[in-house]
Amino acid sequence: MIVREDSFRHKGLRQRLVQELQKKGITHPRVLEAIGRVPRHLFIDPSFSGFAYQDKAFPIGAGQTISQPYTVALQSQLLEVQPGEKILEVGTGSGYQAAVLVAMGAKLFSIERQKELYDRTASLLPKLGFLLRQYWGDGYQGLPDVAPFDKIIVTAGAPYVPKELLTQLKVGGLMVIPVGENRQVMTRIRRLSDIDFEKEAFGDCAFVPMLNGIEKK
Repeated sequence: MIVREDSFRHKGLRQRLVQELQKKGITHPRVLEAIGRVPRHLFIDPSFSGFAYQDKAFPIGAGQTISQPYTVALQSQLLEVQPGEKILEVGTGSGYQAAVLVAMGAKLFSIERQKELYDRTASLLPKLGFLLRQYWGDGYQGLPDVAPFDKIIVTAGAPYVPKELLTQLKVGGLMVIPVGENRQVMTRIRRLSDIDFEKEAFGDCAFVPMLNGIEKK
């Protein structure tokens, strides 16, 4: 995979995007710093690169999309990432959300069911300097052999909250997940004890569906 340049123009466009996200309610300084650092145009098809810093989603192949920057920033803000935390991302997708989390200091483990996307990001992310552990597998199952996690983020619309993921969350940890069928509600779950969980809702959203199993290329 050829990595394109990250020019002064791109960096200027990112700063304008940061300002736009601030106006939309993103306030976490490390989220904004990460959005300002990560070259989003390198995570999408070159045909869309001229629009990369607009607050829009774009197709990335395999029936998936790269989420709009506001959605990435919102999920990252709700996750309350602290440097060094062990975080599970369900749905690597384009790798953009993963890069933002790594830029925020997360120790990231990311799982992707689409082999095409897994292969692409497994090559791209290290070339861009974003180091994490990547897995090709079923997001509904999480990574039980690596658990527990301080935080879990799900980047696809889940019809329900998978119990397997809840069990992999540390007591005191947070999960951010869009829950629903056609449209979802952005939901944050805090694990209070071995059996108790607290849920908060943060408005409607729209994601591609979270699917069971793994998809071979």
